Amino acid sequence: MASFHVMAGPGEMVARPAIRRIGLTDIRDALMRGFDDFRAKPSHYVFLSLIYPICGVVLVTWSSGANMLPLIFPLVAGFALLGPFFAIGLYEISRRRERGMDASWLHALDVRHSPALPSILALGAMLMVLFVAWLVFAQMLYTSLYGAEPPQSLALFLASVFDSENGLLLMLAGNAIGFCFALVVLATTVIAFPMLLDRDVGAVAAVETSLRATLVNPVPIACWGLIVAALLIVGTIPLFVGLAVIMPILGHATWHLYRKIVVDERS
Repeated sequence: MASFHVMAGPGEMVARPAIRRIGLTDIRDALMRGFDDFRAKPSHYVFLSLIYPICGVVLVTWSSGANMLPLIFPLVAGFALLGPFFAIGLYEISRRRERGMDASWLHALDVRHSPALPSILALGAMLMVLFVAWLVFAQMLYTSLYGAEPPQSLALFLASVFDSENGLLLMLAGNAIGFCFALVVLATTVIAFPMLLDRDVGAVAAVETSLRATLVNPVPIACWGLIVAALLIVGTIPLFVGLAVIMPILGHATWHLYRKIVVDERS
């Protein structure tokens, strides 16, 4: 396939689009536009996003055995690391609606025809590697504090976590490690996936543009990350059902955040 490319776009030059400085009002506007996209056809979008609560419940069910109890929280928290990839269909819906095209939910599958699909899959693989690495670090941390013997029951596991010095250290160190992983994902993919969907520039250019966007707008991007984390936590509380609303809103808002940050030099 002559057109197959991953790290760079079809041209010889690596694209470096200009980056705008944004403020907190732009973050708010992106969220409002994301909500407006969701509100336009909510039944379609909720149907599309059912994968998130379903996957969350499956993860908890799969890890409910005693041997996997220490990984329940890392699995649920780390699942959010894959969110930018799984929201790719939502970016497509927002892109089409912005251009006045048919935005029915079936068009979320149009990404499979994107010329940037190999680059999108490459970045998705990168997120999967980070997700697995996060689980490995979480398991290593637990083992270093409690040993290799798995907890005998959920009650004993919770007691060991919330009623001991090792438990406090586990929560503090675990959250610190998780924060580092989340920061890497945020900085490298904050606008990478919608950018690849919008223009076939290659994985390197998409990641590099996300990094530059983060460096140029550290405070707004940090606030965006905190908002995403807070909303995801809220969405997981009622048995992950809230994610069926939270995830599409955040996915649509990410598209609008990309449009605010990256200058479209083609127009």
